[in-house]
Amino acid sequence: MSHTRIPRARSAFGDMALWGVLAAATGYGFQDAGTASPVMDLLLPLAVLAVAVPLSRRRPGAAVVLVNGLCALGLADSATPGNAHVLSLAALSCLLGARVAVARRPLLVLAGCLAVDLALCAVLRTQAVWWFYALTVLPAALLLPWLAGRHWRGRRELVREGWRLARSLEERQHLVAERARLTERADIAADMHDSLGHALSLVALRAGALELSPDVTDHDRADLAELRGTIADAVEQLRETVAVLHGPPGTQTGAGLPVNDTVEDLLAGAVASGVPVRWERRGAVPTLSALVERGVYRVVQEALTNAVKHAPGGAIRVRITHADDRTHVSVVNAAPPGDGSAHAVEGPPAVGVGRRGLTGLQERVTVLGGSLRTGPHQGGFRVAADLPHRAGTRGRHTVVPESAERLASVRSAARRRSVAAFVAPVVAAVFFVPAAAYLAWQLTTSVLPPSRFAELTIGRSYGELAPLLPARAYPYPPDHARSAPRPPGARCEFYRSGRDLFGEVDLYRLCWSDGTLVTKDTVPASRP
Repeated sequence: MSHTRIPRARSAFGDMALWGVLAAATGYGFQDAGTASPVMDLLLPLAVLAVAVPLSRRRPGAAVVLVNGLCALGLADSATPGNAHVLSLAALSCLLGARVAVARRPLLVLAGCLAVDLALCAVLRTQAVWWFYALTVLPAALLLPWLAGRHWRGRRELVREGWRLARSLEERQHLVAERARLTERADIAADMHDSLGHALSLVALRAGALELSPDVTDHDRADLAELRGTIADAVEQLRETVAVLHGPPGTQTGAGLPVNDTVEDLLAGAVASGVPVRWERRGAVPTLSALVERGVYRVVQEALTNAVKHAPGGAIRVRITHADDRTHVSVVNAAPPGDGSAHAVEGPPAVGVGRRGLTGLQERVTVLGGSLRTGPHQGGFRVAADLPHRAGTRGRHTVVPESAERLASVRSAARRRSVAAFVAPVVAAVFFVPAAAYLAWQLTTSVLPPSRFAELTIGRSYGELAPLLPARAYPYPPDHARSAPRPPGARCEFYRSGRDLFGEVDLYRLCWSDGTLVTKDTVPASRP
């Protein structure tokens, strides 16, 4: 119970700290506004933040929607669209990216918030500055912190995945050591069966030959018979022991792998049996270790077994190529006469080591540090093995591919988030900075200072007054300024009375008729 209370208390403390920071920003914005309403601009936002901050742990998207509503209230303000709630929006958007793994739903939430903001601007028919604020500041507060939160989440996942993989690899290392010990026991058992079993069989055969010799007495013949029976029992016990050490019960270890036979002997025996085999050896024959030489023998033997069983009568091509440090073995059998294809071994073959067929062959080649490829080839079937000249050249045990793939996947996801977090501000700057600069240029170059406005005299021509006028007229007057009564046939232009970019300023209206100033008046910033 105490373990669950600690995280809950920590979460509650974190929520309180975040609410305190956002509340301080809200209070600062309320104090700076001066004429703001205590209920709408202070108490209501604090209450919304008190709900949104803890809600962001379970429903971070809903929390972002609530705080975006506070920013939307700023768009309905006739004085300025900017308020301190944009900081709260950025904070909760960052938490949205950090707490939600998938990107689809958060993107829908962000797009929905932006759509509400733009729809509100359209319904209220706000000025250009409000539209600029809704198209630049609010999207930046929604998107960029969300990308930063996703990047933060990706880094945390990378660290957690790294520690998890470290623990998993440590456990696998113990398993690999145990498997290596068991594999070594199995190798020793197989070698013992191949060598000692073969020697005991020869001894039993020699004892049987002596038993039939006419020079042996009846007493010696009885002793030889007892000796032969003892040797046969020892061989049977040896076979049972090796079967327990090397594989599941009932398997026969070492069957079909004569100790002294070579690949040449194997192929010669196959040709003598009527199997259509053509073979060639390329390259200088190196000195192979005993395990690798037996591995080559095993590959050829299993391939011949498969070919004889599944494609009887089909031609078989055996090629052994020796390179500097590796030997490549290729056995290709054609389709049997009257058939269109040859098939791979679906189950254990009738003969072969341990009766495990290609599965056992794959294990043996892998243990030696080589690789095995099997499959259809030109209408037939091919078994190709690549073996090092010394066992273990490429290592007996390799890192588990699943762990490496998962780590690479997490790293790739974190790398994509990092790139997105870097590219998104650059792309935003490419689109928003020129627009902001152009809008600021329009607003600042259409300012008519009050002192110059006082110097303008009705009845004077445009050419005489042009030196007193700014470079261009203000292109975004509000609707109430455009709809104000004007002299018949006159053309009216508007100029800003101050350089404040985010606050509303009064407009000066100059009406011209036939190039002469006929009226000049002041249009209040807010609708009368």
